[in-house]
Amino acid sequence: MSTPPQQPPSSPQQQPSSAPQQSSPPPQQPDQPPAIPSQPQPTAYPYPNPQSPPPQNPYAQPTLAGQPAPPQQANPYAVQPGYGYPPPAAPPVTGGNAAGRAVLWAAVGAVVASAAWAAGLFLTGGFGTSADLRGYRAPANLCSSADYSSFKDEYPVDDSAPTKNAMKDPALDESYCSLSLKKTSSSYGDAYLSIQVDLHKKTDPAPEFTATWKNYGDSHADYDVTPVQGIGDEAYLVTQDTSNGSTTSGSRYATLAVRDGWMTYTMYYSAYFSSYDSDTDPPSLDDVTGWLKTDTKSTLEQLKD
Repeated sequence: MSTPPQQPPSSPQQQPSSAPQQSSPPPQQPDQPPAIPSQPQPTAYPYPNPQSPPPQNPYAQPTLAGQPAPPQQANPYAVQPGYGYPPPAAPPVTGGNAAGRAVLWAAVGAVVASAAWAAGLFLTGGFGTSADLRGYRAPANLCSSADYSSFKDEYPVDDSAPTKNAMKDPALDESYCSLSLKKTSSSYGDAYLSIQVDLHKKTDPAPEFTATWKNYGDSHADYDVTPVQGIGDEAYLVTQDTSNGSTTSGSRYATLAVRDGWMTYTMYYSAYFSSYDSDTDPPSLDDVTGWLKTDTKSTLEQLKD
């Protein structure tokens, strides 16, 4: 049997020209490091290769290498192109209505406080023009201007050198007199009488006067305090007797304090007993308090202009 003739080997199939031909990469040189393909660098801008970068946001978070940048937020107050108007002002941080009401109430409060302060100054004499002195004066020599004639029958001998002083100041005028009372048979003073008048020209003395004299018994033990009617705006009689009826020991004390407007007045009597005193028949406290009331009324009349 004859053998069929052999076909010549067929040539490889040709690929269409449109398909790219694959070629194996060239062998790498052993002395050179492998090539690293270039990659685009990360950027904070959303568009590639900007011609001029926009202004940087000082509050933007830094972009980590190899991660995409976060998209930029649009500015709601930015000017839209083509209009040409200035950008609108940003709204205030706090609510306009609340802030306005706070400012309004603060202003109203300041006005009310200022009015109250001015009224207080006017009522208390803070402006220095409303002192209620009732026409009283503070003489330079109160010893010659005061009346203490009710004591003359008991103590007829005049004091030849009484103590007197006076002070004048825009805030206060003051006159003071202190003298000794002597009986005819006495070589030394048997009792003492002090008188003082104060004209308060800047502040109303009423609160402190009341606190001092009405509560005198609270701050001084064994003193009796009695309100007195019919003299000035208010008056208090303060007394103490530690002699227990003796004429050789102890003492007797009496003060009449008066406030009339912004004028204050005190008349003070004191007598101290010992075995060396020649006065064996001193006046009683009832007699003394009666003399204080009579002479105080007379003196206050004489001190008015």
